[in-house]
Amino acid sequence: MSAALPVLVTRAEPGNAATVARARAMGLDARGIPLFAAHALSWEAPDPEGHDALLLTSAQAVRLAGPQLGRLAALPAFAVGTATAAAAEAAGLRVAMTGEGTVQPLIDAMASGEMLPRPPRILWLCGRDRTVFDARGARLEPLACYAVDPVDPPPLWVGLTAAPAVILAHSVRGAERVDALTDARRSHLSLVAISEAVARAAGEGWAEVAVTRPPDDAAMVTAAHIMCQKARK
Repeated sequence: MSAALPVLVTRAEPGNAATVARARAMGLDARGIPLFAAHALSWEAPDPEGHDALLLTSAQAVRLAGPQLGRLAALPAFAVGTATAAAAEAAGLRVAMTGEGTVQPLIDAMASGEMLPRPPRILWLCGRDRTVFDARGARLEPLACYAVDPVDPPPLWVGLTAAPAVILAHSVRGAERVDALTDARRSHLSLVAISEAVARAAGEGWAEVAVTRPPDDAAMVTAAHIMCQKARK
């Protein structure tokens, strides 16, 4: 029986520690290797009367928004993922709907006219670097309140990726960074990606790639566990 594969968690804190804890609870040799760090940006909340809803696609937006977030408490919040919804509720926001892990279906629901005026005026509290989505006719106004910037990997990254390991990629930017850092040295490495887009961004040449359903952290850890179990046989 081979030794347990290390599972490398590359997302920024505080999500990194949460994923490591989840993985270790399943008996995995999880290592926190954040390749990004999040920090707050200076921003000013607009008059909430000019908007119908607040879109939150990451818990980082809530955690790093600061006191300006309170000015938007009157708006119904639409959150992507249970972690984002929980952070919003803890901050005193009223969560009207929680998406299951991807942004576009939530925007589709917001623009459908069933819960909001049509076309809705949506304030998107987001990061400085963000994906472009189809607004479905809604007025989608992005407002950056935080940034997630790359950081140098710790010295142990080189040793851990020189041997078989499982790497978790939670975002397209994260996958692109992993792609650049592993380059042609990954035929012995396995990847767990939160979506097809993330898997594509990580490039080719992996020993194994798993794309999770549903697209959430729990499913990613489960996929990593399956990979590790196969490696031990």
